[in-house]
This record gives sequence, C-alpha cells and structure tokens, in this order.
Amino acid sequence: MPWTTPSLEQVRQQNRDYVTARLRSGAMVPNSVLRVLADGNAGLAYLILLYIDWLSNQLLPDSAETEWLDRHAQIWIPPGRKVATFSSGSVTMTGSAGVGVPAFTQLASSIGVTYQTMRQIQVQAAPTSVEIQALDAGVQGNLDPGATLNLVTALPGVDGTAVVEVLHGGTDEETDDQLRLRVLQRIQNPPMGGDADDYVAWTLQVPGVTRAWTYPLEMGMGTVTVRFMMDDVRADNNGFPTADDVEMVRVWLNDKRPVAVKDFFVEAPIPFPLTMNLIIVPDSEGLRAEIEAHIRDMLHTKAIPGGTIYKSWVSEAISEASVDHFDLTFDDAVMPDNGHLAVLDSIHYDE
Repeated sequence: MPWTTPSLEQVRQQNRDYVTARLRSGAMVPNSVLRVLADGNAGLAYLILLYIDWLSNQLLPDSAETEWLDRHAQIWIPPGRKVATFSSGSVTMTGSAGVGVPAFTQLASSIGVTYQTMRQIQVQAAPTSVEIQALDAGVQGNLDPGATLNLVTALPGVDGTAVVEVLHGGTDEETDDQLRLRVLQRIQNPPMGGDADDYVAWTLQVPGVTRAWTYPLEMGMGTVTVRFMMDDVRADNNGFPTADDVEMVRVWLNDKRPVAVKDFFVEAPIPFPLTMNLIIVPDSEGLRAEIEAHIRDMLHTKAIPGGTIYKSWVSEAISEASVDHFDLTFDDAVMPDNGHLAVLDSIHYDE
C-alpha cells in the first residue's frame, strides 16, 4: 500500500497515545516530564521518518538528487557525468618584430575567462598566430573569430590585445536532467551489441551532444547513419553542429561501433525553418517571448530529423503561455527527408 509520512503533530500524538496506553495513565498534563519526554522522542522519530522519506527518492534514478544520481550514473553508464571541457584554438598577436612571447603567457576575455599560450613565439608587425587553451572550463571559453583577448601581464614590445582566429570545444558539465535522461535510456534500452539504440547512447557520451538519432540502412544494406544536436554549445546556431563537431563524433563512434558494420555515416541535421502567423490576446512583448520559448521547448522535445511538426503541437505549446486566446495560421510541417530537422524561424504577429 502507498506510504504517507505522518506530520510531526501526528507522530507526537501517536507517541503520547502509546505512552498513555502502556502506563495505563490518564491524559498527560501539558509541560509535564512525561509529556516532554514523549514529545522529544517523537521529534527524533520524525527526523528518522523524514530521512527515510528522502532516501526513498534516491533509490531510483528518476527521482534521485545530484550525489545519488552520480552514483547511479557511475554504475549504469561509467564513468558517469560528462565533465566540463576546455576550449582551445588560436589567436594572432602583434608587436615589435622579433620580440618573444613566452609559452604559457596568460590572456583574459572581457568576462574574465583566462587562457594561456601553448608555445613560445616571436611576434612580428604582421599578425603572428599562436595556439592557446582556456584555463577555465565551460562554454564561456568559446569565442567567435575576431573577438579580442587582453594580456594579463603586459609584455614590453607586445601589443596588449590578441585577436581570436578560432576558439571552440568548451562544454559545460552535464546537468542533472541530461544525465538522468542518459541513465534512464541505458536502463530502458540495454546494450545489444550495436543496435540503433546503442549508437544513440554512444553519441550522447560525447561532450556537448544533447540529442541524437540513428537511421539504420539509410545509405544501403549494412549501413548506419547518425545525426545529432549540440543545443548548448551551438546555441548561437540553433544547436546545429559544425563540421568539426561532426568529425569529433565520427572518430568517437568509429572506436565504439561493431567491426561488422559495412559503413556508417555521421551527419549534422539540415535546418528546416518554420514560420507561422499568430494573433494573441492580450498582446505584449513579454507574452510573445513566453510563447516563443514554449514553442522552442516543444521543438526540442518532439522534433526529429525526417519527422512532422503538427499544428496541434504548436497550439498546445502556445496554450501553455499566459495567453487568453489566440488564432494560429500554420500547416503541419513535413520534413522533406531524414536529413532535415524543424527549427523555429519566425512568428509573425497580426494586429
């Protein structure tokens, strides 16, 4: 039968009734020694009940908190939680010709992320390239080409600003929700020596990968095609991975896949932009932002490469916002092939 943890007041009353029954005495006098002892004992018992109540949520991964979830992950999907990674790339530096810049010279971004050069160079009047690596892990270390870094300590004859050529690869530590999903997928889809679910599980092990899909036989007999998204690392690109990301996943899967597979392919989905017309009441900028967030969440959950986005799904997402009523103009969006993935492009609001 279901277990319900009693309240402190209920435990106190149960303990008082028990003591009274055992001693065959009358009602306890308030603030009497017997009542104080009974209530004190009830308080200790209540703490134990609260611990048992909390512990029951840790026994299964779908409700476990961080520390216990990590233990489940280490058992089911070792080594467990994906750790944050450090971005790396290169910058160009300028200064007086022939002036040396030592290895491990530190630079910093405008938000305080620190980097270091990986080798010694001699700068020239023209930009001189040098490899760098972030000393702080996470996506905050990724910067777009053309961004600037500043020398932490000034060097004579060296300009204080470096320009980013490429700087990527930093990922944040896996969240509890992301880790929980991987643990549950592992439990619900046990390894089968290289079936479609195994490819999804292997792909999700790669830092930065948040969603993955497998398409057996798409490229012919004995082939497997994998598509994936990196919603956090590539948020500025709607989560669609770059060519470097695709190659990273390809190398990872090549070490995991069965040798009997004739060939396998790793591809980035192709964006399929969605547009829709909408009339909402009441209308405000805040409500529009809320609606857009709900639609994007729906697409993150339900959109798959080659799938269909139904009007009813969009209507349901809009209904979750604080809208009184609305009129939506949108037809079911059918992807042209398995390579395309739906992404929100724009919402046109009619007056």
